[in-house]
Amino acid sequence: MSWKSENIPDLTGRIAVITGATSGLGLSSAKALAAKGAHVIMTARNPAKGEAVVEQVRSMVPEASVEVRPLDTSSLESVKAFAATVSSPVDLLLNNAGIMAIPFSQSVDGYEMHIATNHLGHFALTASLLESLKAAPAARVVTISSVAAKQTAMSFEDITTETGYEKWSAYARSKLANLLFTAELDRRLRDVGSTISALAAHPGLSDTNLFPQDSGRVGGIVKKLAQSADAGALPQLFAATSPTARSGQYYGPSFAEFRGGPKLLKTPNVAVSVAAAQALWTQSVDVTGLDFSF
Repeated sequence: MSWKSENIPDLTGRIAVITGATSGLGLSSAKALAAKGAHVIMTARNPAKGEAVVEQVRSMVPEASVEVRPLDTSSLESVKAFAATVSSPVDLLLNNAGIMAIPFSQSVDGYEMHIATNHLGHFALTASLLESLKAAPAARVVTISSVAAKQTAMSFEDITTETGYEKWSAYARSKLANLLFTAELDRRLRDVGSTISALAAHPGLSDTNLFPQDSGRVGGIVKKLAQSADAGALPQLFAATSPTARSGQYYGPSFAEFRGGPKLLKTPNVAVSVAAAQALWTQSVDVTGLDFSF
């Protein structure tokens, strides 16, 4: 519960890829990992913004080894293009990029934007970087979920239409998909004796730019109660770097999953179904056209 980013072990020689690294949890994670010696590949939908953020990281962490590369996880073509630029081993993959509670829209591939950005893009990215992950001695894949995952059930119905769309339900479904993906990835990795670990984490209530700007009085109160992005990033940093973290585990804030240092959590009941995880995996392979060659 008292674990801080200062407790991250030395990461000299390690390579980390962080999606959505230009703000919020991704930026906080990039700073923390770079401060411990990792070479951090930060991804950004907007390359110009990404370059500005890289300079920001270097100003705060003068010794930082960081770079930015374009990636939009809502686009399968963008995922493919990014993965083609990665030829070195990848020690840490933080599937962090996300959107929350936006009006209905579709990705360039025709899928509802939450499931496309938060799940399908990261499923495709992990599959596309599998050889780089296998080339590292003990790679970790950390996928960022949310407490909202408890509030829904998994379904791939109507992910291309506005039928019955509700923005918070769509967000919750994508975050449940993150947990089911992690669980199935962990099972498949263990089945083949892989040295890669798959973990999940969530930030509790953290002050990031995911909160809609027009969220009104309630949103304003929530932001006042929220912990900082640096604090919210601690569970995913713990999952990515702690010697005690293990594949299949799920981490979040220690105080009622709301705020505080990282703590090992019980996976929500909605995310423990092996059948649901396997069904999601099969559907994700069908949608992305990508599978994992373990």
